[in-house]
Amino acid sequence: MADRCLLSVHAHPDDEASKGASTVARYKSEGVRAVLVTCTGGEEGDILNAAMDRPEIRADLAAVRMRELERSAALIGYDDVVLLGYRDSGMPDSEANARPDAFANADLDEAVARLVEIIRRERPQVILTYGDDQQGYPHPDHLRVHDISVPAFELAGDPDYRPDLGESFTPLKLYYSVWTRARVTAMHDKFLELGLDSPFTEDWFTRPHHDDRVTTTIDIGPWFDVRLEALLAHATQVDPDSAFWFGLPREIARTVHPVEEYILARSLVDTVIPETDLFAGIEP
Repeated sequence: MADRCLLSVHAHPDDEASKGASTVARYKSEGVRAVLVTCTGGEEGDILNAAMDRPEIRADLAAVRMRELERSAALIGYDDVVLLGYRDSGMPDSEANARPDAFANADLDEAVARLVEIIRRERPQVILTYGDDQQGYPHPDHLRVHDISVPAFELAGDPDYRPDLGESFTPLKLYYSVWTRARVTAMHDKFLELGLDSPFTEDWFTRPHHDDRVTTTIDIGPWFDVRLEALLAHATQVDPDSAFWFGLPREIARTVHPVEEYILARSLVDTVIPETDLFAGIEP
């Protein structure tokens, strides 16, 4: 698979750890080139680990988060990390959200063009991004990732679109990463079975879900721990005592939901649904 490439588009440093990390690690182990696009610097991230909540960290948070991103990407196995160059937009109605350099306020055509240039240079057959329905967590930057990924997927292969951005290249498949209700339910039930307090409150079971839209399930068994180690690399953003991420003993957590799930949003190749391979239908 040396000629194959998988490109992931994420909003902030740490998103690459929480979404699809084990999938990427699996494909990297199979010889696929893996490229990460991080759209913002994560400047507005809260420090969730009390041990890292120190004045010198807060004063240099953007640089700290870049170092964390570098460690996480190396653990996952990314061959390259490309920064799209925008500032973290923060949450809706926040002061950061009004900044002109925030990703959410970026000129859409310009942001799409930046991503097209990366796609043409890296030439990925498969692109992973965020979905079209993000009611469960409508962060402005996550919404924007979707907004630029879909047109960039379409335009990268159009030779009439911005030839100055490089030779046209047509990616073949576009996927949305998904946190399924099935995954949450399985983890919640295991907490209760073990007599532990579950971090999954009622809100997790009433928010919208997309289980019925899942097309592709990737076995991550041997690579399950990659996600956890990559999360821990983001020491400011992830509390190592978080029950949400680490509350189940690892040897048990590996068995609860050892898959990652995706929605096939665009495909230019024939494939049979359901899939168990992001490259299904793509000629070797």
